[in-house]
Amino acid sequence: MIGLVAVTAAGRAAAAQLAAAWPEEARRYDGAAAEALARAWRECDGIVAFLAVGATVRLVAPLLQDKASDPGVVCVDESRRHAVALVGGHGGGANALAERVAAALGATPVITTATDATGIPGLDTLGWPVEGAVAAVSRALLDGDPVRLQADATWPLPALAVDPHASGDATLLVTDRVVEPSAATAVLRPPSIVVGVGASRGVPADEVLALVDAALAEAGVSAASVRHLATVDLKADEAGIVEAARLRGWPLVTYPAAALAAVDVPNPSSVVLEEVGTPSVAEAAALSGGTAELLVPKRKSAMSTAAVARHRPRGRLALVGLGPGARDLVTPRAVAELARSSVVVGLDQYVDQVRDLLRPGTRVLVSGLGDEEARARLAVEQARQGHAVALIGSGDAGVYAMASPALDVAGHDIDVVGVPGVTAALAAAALLGAPLGHDAAYISLSDLHTPWEAIEARVRAAAEGDFVTVFYNPRSRARDWQLPKAIGLLAGHRPPDTPVGVVRNATRDGQRVLLTTVAQLDPDDVDMYSVVLVGSSNTRMVGGRMVTPRGYRWMR
Repeated sequence: MIGLVAVTAAGRAAAAQLAAAWPEEARRYDGAAAEALARAWRECDGIVAFLAVGATVRLVAPLLQDKASDPGVVCVDESRRHAVALVGGHGGGANALAERVAAALGATPVITTATDATGIPGLDTLGWPVEGAVAAVSRALLDGDPVRLQADATWPLPALAVDPHASGDATLLVTDRVVEPSAATAVLRPPSIVVGVGASRGVPADEVLALVDAALAEAGVSAASVRHLATVDLKADEAGIVEAARLRGWPLVTYPAAALAAVDVPNPSSVVLEEVGTPSVAEAAALSGGTAELLVPKRKSAMSTAAVARHRPRGRLALVGLGPGARDLVTPRAVAELARSSVVVGLDQYVDQVRDLLRPGTRVLVSGLGDEEARARLAVEQARQGHAVALIGSGDAGVYAMASPALDVAGHDIDVVGVPGVTAALAAAALLGAPLGHDAAYISLSDLHTPWEAIEARVRAAAEGDFVTVFYNPRSRARDWQLPKAIGLLAGHRPPDTPVGVVRNATRDGQRVLLTTVAQLDPDDVDMYSVVLVGSSNTRMVGGRMVTPRGYRWMR
């Protein structure tokens, strides 16, 4: 819940705008500022105060307790020029709230948290518990001092500007083990531990937790690294298990008995098999859901069982389309994935477009034009090693780009995220008018990977089907006859005045837009930097723009 506090007419108008934009989560607090802020502080996760920064500071100062529980506070000035993250930038979510407020009101977000300002992710923003000398290690990262990384395994974290071979005292330790860190060590807890539990009907939550705690202690691992509790479907509503998960803030994951029965375990039980349909609940549930090793086999109490397993990290591969070239056509999701990655793989010219969006410490692996398959294999291999990888390309990664060669070699052992991008065809179509208003076919005229016979068959099918046709890779110095041949095939099924659009370097420097017809197209006006859109028999020119009607009732 987000509390909105305003005392002036301008502030109330802005608060009303936010309340309308966020009807399910915004709540207005009227009355005197001190009283309204105090009530919002007690009841809300975040607060937007349409007050002066100084006044807000004085009013919230007596309310502050600790950053883990205090709500985030954002101040907005009378003219809506700035949204200032005042309190709880990370822990209270004020930085993210300032971004949201700024987007809704047309203001500029003001983020003063040092890690956000420098592009270095805060250790408390990674979504994992962090302990020890967090402030000291964060300070070292900000100052550019060497920070040594010690990790039990490679996890898909963003770039953190740390080095396993760094000298100095500052250390970031990534482990699930119970340790006593030094005064200069921050401990980041990865979600590597799964606790499998079973229970008799009516088991109390405190018995479940006592057994779980004993098993974790035996394993020598931290409860902060528990990913979830796991059990069989039949126990999904077991009150003691559900309450134990809730008390610790752990998700509860359940599996069908048949799935657990397929897991090889050291201590199967015929009694359990007869009762629930699987010879193991605790051990099988702990091992399910990934590649894991059993740290603590089944342990029993009067009414419950528990087992502990450590799961191997899964690397992460983001397939990122950067759009046609213009920076404002790189989607926010693509920007977020670049910041989320510790390794970026791509063609050198595409990497150069986004170097300023990469976090300090990002490892960049570039190559020249060609050999897409090798680039895709490199990205997948980096993900298999446990890294967070972004494989980048222009347009959309799934359209004549890097997604398909990467997914050809990526298996179930890594997580894959697709990030859509604006394609060259869409960018060109927007410049031409509305040529893609009805069914369209996309055909690459490059015969490097596809025999010309197959390409010609597809062009004939598009011509006979009267599709608007988009030609990628239309013409190069070595391939100068395919485009005239393809246009000739379409011309056999189109009026000679059918509009044709040629867009070169869409949204990039040197952009050129040409409108012509099937009969008048000059192939010399086309090169490999061009996209050619050929209208259907119903595409027309309206006001100097290509338009393909949406419905058949408008067609000639």
